[in-house]
Formats: sequence, C-alpha cells, structure tokens
Amino acid sequence: MAQGEVLAGRGALVTGAGSGIGRAIARALAAAGATVAVTDLGGEAAQTVAAELTGALALPLDVTDAAATAAAIARAAGEFGRLDIVCANAGVSTMSRVVELTEAEWDHNMAINAKGVFLTNQAAVRHWLAVGQKGVIVNTASLAGKQGVPLLAHYAASKFAVVGFTQSLAREVAEHGIRVNCVCPGFVRTAMQAREVEWEATLRGMTPDAVRAEYVTLTPLGRLEEPEDVADAVVFLASDAARFITGEALNVTGGVRMD
Repeated sequence: MAQGEVLAGRGALVTGAGSGIGRAIARALAAAGATVAVTDLGGEAAQTVAAELTGALALPLDVTDAAATAAAIARAAGEFGRLDIVCANAGVSTMSRVVELTEAEWDHNMAINAKGVFLTNQAAVRHWLAVGQKGVIVNTASLAGKQGVPLLAHYAASKFAVVGFTQSLAREVAEHGIRVNCVCPGFVRTAMQAREVEWEATLRGMTPDAVRAEYVTLTPLGRLEEPEDVADAVVFLASDAARFITGEALNVTGGVRMD
C-alpha cells in the first residue's frame, strides 16, 4: 500500500498542531491520506498549518476547556463524516529546580500536559461510544514520562501521568475496539527545545551549544531528533499495521531510552 493510502478515508484531529511535533504529526497524517483537523490554542497558527493540507480544518482550541474540546471533536466528526484518529499532542514546559518551582508552573504543566490529554481522550471515547465506532488515540508523552529529569520534575510528573493514563484507558476501552497508545520523544529540535536549551544553559552555567552537544552525546543514533521522527511513529500507531498494539508508550528517542 502506498504511503498516501495508509490512512485514506480517515478523519483525524491533532491538538497543539500549530507548531513543532504537532505540526509534523498533522502533515504526516495528511500525507498518509487522512483528512486532518488542526487545532491549536493559537487559531492563526492552526489556520497556517491547515492551509498546507488538502481538505484540512483549522480550529482554535484550549485543551483545558472540556466543553470546547468536546465541541472540537464533534465539529471534526461532522465536517469529515467520521473521526477515526485523535492525537492529544498539546503540551508546554518550563524549567526550574524543585526548591524554586512555583505552584503556578506546576499547575500550568499539569493542566495542559495531563488534564488536556485526559479531556481530549475522554471526548474522543465518548464520541466513539455514542456512534458505535472504533477509533485510535495517540498521546504525546515524553522520554521524561519514563525517567525523572533534573530541572523538569513538574514536566516529568505530567508526562508520567500521560503514560499511566494511556495504559489505564487502553485497558478500559479495548473491548470497544478503541486503541490507545502514546509516543515518548527524546531531544526533539523544536521551538520548545530551543527555549529549554536557553533555560538549561542558564541554570547549569553552560552555553546553549554545550547543552545541545550533550543531548547528541546522550543519543546513540548521534543527532538531535526531528519532529518528523515522532510524526512517522504516530502514523504507524494510527494505522492498521499497529492493529494489535494498545497501551504502549513507544520510545522515539534515538536510543536514549531502550525499555
């Protein structure tokens, strides 16, 4: 089957798709044949990405708003005639030592990274159960969802939550033919990483270039990860090639994490 036919005829929705990994996921799903609803907190960013894709829908979305999230799922399903794939990708990060971490930082990371995944997944499952349809969910977790990371304790906690939630939901909905997995990216070259590199360099007394070099040294495949590396894994998990895979937290790290 050609790449453009892998997901032909399927509708998909991606959160946080205005930039970075989310944008790459939206593009990859479209390239595989899916019609994509591109959602992002910034409606203009969503429109820019959607304009690149055939038949795509752009929706502004705050994933911490349950009603808005359910409405976006319903809108995408209505526009496309069906919704088959939901990728809960929206995420944020800040960086701080725990002794200096503020409640606001903790709450912000938890609200978007963990609660946002919960609300998006819940809305998708409710929709599929209501219409009697199978579906596929792929959540974006992180390498930091499998091992603690200095300066990112709050972020890691939110991503550990994503992994645990993914596994739990997968067990709940398997009987309905709904698969739920997540991807765990490593050191991905995005605007978010660029900010994190600057923060880490300041907190550790290093140069940004030294931080990036350390990331590469920690990666057995010897380079920084690209958003497309993650997106291709998402397409696989969304496809029939992964039809017997659920509840997995797939490492996409270039070998940084191997279990």
